[in-house]
Amino acid sequence: MRLVIAGGHGKIALLLTRLAADRGDTVVGLVRNPDHVEDVRARGGDAVVLDLEAAQAEQVAAALAGADAVVFAAGAGPGSGVARKDTVDRAAAELVADGAEIAQVRRFLQVSAMGLDRVTGDAAGDEVFSAYLRAKDAAERDLRTRDLDWTILRPGRLTDDPPTGGVELAESVRGAAVSRADVAAVLLALLDTPDTAGLTLELVGGQVPVEVAVQSAIGPRTRSQ
Repeated sequence: MRLVIAGGHGKIALLLTRLAADRGDTVVGLVRNPDHVEDVRARGGDAVVLDLEAAQAEQVAAALAGADAVVFAAGAGPGSGVARKDTVDRAAAELVADGAEIAQVRRFLQVSAMGLDRVTGDAAGDEVFSAYLRAKDAAERDLRTRDLDWTILRPGRLTDDPPTGGVELAESVRGAAVSRADVAAVLLALLDTPDTAGLTLELVGGQVPVEVAVQSAIGPRTRSQ
């Protein structure tokens, strides 16, 4: 499989790069900073320098050409303000989806977030977090309108703990934490499971092995509209 990861220098993206490359997949990370190229290569992938806040859809399509799947794992990150929550977490997600359509790369995984039900509130008075939730919600809504084989993954609170290999994965789960390493493992399993297309799944740590959890999430299933 040839896999392109938008936000290729993020923690989840680097973990996914290692997992996919170790089993023989070709992985290309899209990174904004040229200094990050070597970090991607150190995990077994390659990198293309492309600023998703400034690029055009045709440039993204060129970077995606020949890919079997795309994972959108970009985010403005801690310390960013309201404006960048929109330009990265929403606009860049839509741009990469535009590029996938142009390049005819149908399989598209989007890393979102739990808690989007709070998008109409003020998220306990946190303006930046509210903007983050609104951006993720808008990106999800946009993706659902597209003729792509999309899957949306909503992890819970992210940690840097070692992988456990056990998760809870369903359309709705209780709020809890999950390690970034387990998120990466679930993303890889979703890529290997085409029948998860059209699903929006929430993910937290749990006791069910990743492969079993992914298969269980498929059915009985209702394709999202």
